Amino acid sequence: MKDKIFRLLLMLSAALVLFICGGMVYSLVSGSLEAFGHFGFFKFITTAEWNPRPDQEEYGALSFIIGTLMTSFLALLFCIPFSISVALFTGEYFRGSKLSVIVSSVIELLAGIPSIVYGLWGFYALRPLMEQLNLSTQGFGILTASIVLAIMIIPYASSLSSEFISMVPKDLKEGAYSLGATRMEVIRHVILPNSGSGVFASYILALGRALGETMAVTMLIGNTENIPRSLSSTGNSMASIIANQFGESDGLKLSSLIAIGLLLFMITAVINFIGKLVISKFNKV
Repeated sequence: MKDKIFRLLLMLSAALVLFICGGMVYSLVSGSLEAFGHFGFFKFITTAEWNPRPDQEEYGALSFIIGTLMTSFLALLFCIPFSISVALFTGEYFRGSKLSVIVSSVIELLAGIPSIVYGLWGFYALRPLMEQLNLSTQGFGILTASIVLAIMIIPYASSLSSEFISMVPKDLKEGAYSLGATRMEVIRHVILPNSGSGVFASYILALGRALGETMAVTMLIGNTENIPRSLSSTGNSMASIIANQFGESDGLKLSSLIAIGLLLFMITAVINFIGKLVISKFNKV
């Protein structure tokens, strides 16, 4: 009887997750029907015009899609070398040492800091630096937001990668050392191939965090409706435009913002699906 009750609870929990996800999709789709019906789906995602004037309303998500992808993938590019270095430091080189424990504790602390704190730090510390180096217009722009995003996702990627690296069987590493392999060769030919799928999954999760980040990006990206032409250009992400304008919107504009939320949901789902495909193929190899 206890097994049956436990099995029922598990099934109800799984069904609840599906129900919540389905409810989210239904709400987003129903809320965006007005915008898609008025502009058309493909026109909406390929138009950069954002004009809220009455009787001249024209909305398109292209500039926000580009801004989101630029900041997120640039942040991931900045994140990879630092996070893999930290993961190897805590999961292999100094595994179990006091120094590794201290570094891991700092990483966990950074992972728990609210995003608005990162945004404030970037606004008062990083923005003046960017302005002095002439790397960003008035300190705001794609590059500034991407750097802060990278710092935000490094703790997620490095902590997860460290766990997967530390799970590589000790026998494999000792066998490589007994054959005369150096530590770098063990990392390249034993540790990374065996933990590669897990490390890749950690970067997919970090990318998902970057795609949906709101407050830090809102404070640093510049909040303009233009298509960013360079790393120093200002722009808007899909999350930041929703955060900036959702409270004052109604009618067609509100539906357009909900449609942008649906597109963000779809982009995140597609990236996660691609990540799972790559991981499954990697594991087969």
